Amino acid sequence: MELKTPLYETHLSIKGKMVPFAGYLMPVQYEHGILAEHKAVREQCGLFDVSHMGEIVCSGKDALLNINYLLSNDFTEMEAGSCRYSPMCNEQGGVVDDLIVYKLNDETYFIVVNASNKDKDYAWMKAHQQGNVEFKDLSGDIAQLALQGPKAEAILSRLCTELPDKYYSFKANVDVGGLKALVSRTGYTGEDGFEIYLANKDAAALWEMLMQEGQADGLLPCGLGARDTLRLEAAMPLYGHEMNDEITPLETNLKFAVKLNKTDFIGKEALLAQAVKRTRVGLKVIGRGIVREAMPVYKGDQKIGVTTSGTMSPTLNAAIAMALIDKEYKEMGTKVEVEVRGRRVEAEIVRLPFYKK
Repeated sequence: MELKTPLYETHLSIKGKMVPFAGYLMPVQYEHGILAEHKAVREQCGLFDVSHMGEIVCSGKDALLNINYLLSNDFTEMEAGSCRYSPMCNEQGGVVDDLIVYKLNDETYFIVVNASNKDKDYAWMKAHQQGNVEFKDLSGDIAQLALQGPKAEAILSRLCTELPDKYYSFKANVDVGGLKALVSRTGYTGEDGFEIYLANKDAAALWEMLMQEGQADGLLPCGLGARDTLRLEAAMPLYGHEMNDEITPLETNLKFAVKLNKTDFIGKEALLAQAVKRTRVGLKVIGRGIVREAMPVYKGDQKIGVTTSGTMSPTLNAAIAMALIDKEYKEMGTKVEVEVRGRRVEAEIVRLPFYKK
């Protein structure tokens, strides 16, 4: 049986089309439709319910030791009030999950994980903890709203005077319209915006306040459909698509978040020992057809990889996809073919991201 976020009744009241996703009933779109929601985020602003995401707190004198051992990025010099992205690897170098760490202080880290992985992630962290540390799963107590788009700052600043000014920074315990929240300048759309974490009981009130404040700015409620087209245009990898337990972060172009010069982390030895033979690329479809995930990619008669995500880009008005292919074919402009329902569709390897604001 699927769970419901604190905003479930709100979604129903504004005609959200609810679908099962990551164990929850979530809105895939509202009455304006995915294209209008996508356009709103690119040109004005959109509001997403992402309360299905997981939140775990790591605290104690050995919190940093644990964070650095569990994750491939390096958090040693991280400042309080900043956020940092990282994969979390298994012993073979595959990805258990990718997540964002928020440093509250030297002994407390707030970790945001993918909805479908939160139970697995929590168990993994607990199984590998060491020293004086405690991991606590707060997922059931915290709601998350994402306000994304060029007008996000203008809208939120009318409710909150303490906004984080840098990308991947945050402010904790701030007043947002009379409600206490953690506000971060992060997102999954390729636009400027904020993610707001607060108590479940306050989520519906904040949603209403934001929608009211943003009405004159063209703010629309947005569902999972627009979230996926936006993140794909921005070439943001999605767990279970561009990475999984058998795909390493080096293969999916996340080298910036893998610090192999760090003393140690789970998966380091395997990553050092493996030659990287495949890589993530962008594909722009030249032929007729829309490419989806898990479709074979060919160069002549040679199968060179598989697509990991694909859609029709509303912004570019073109079919796009990401694929994991043999490294020797990664050059920009290389023509390939994707097998779509038994027929070959021509595509060209292009630079990522597809869209940049």
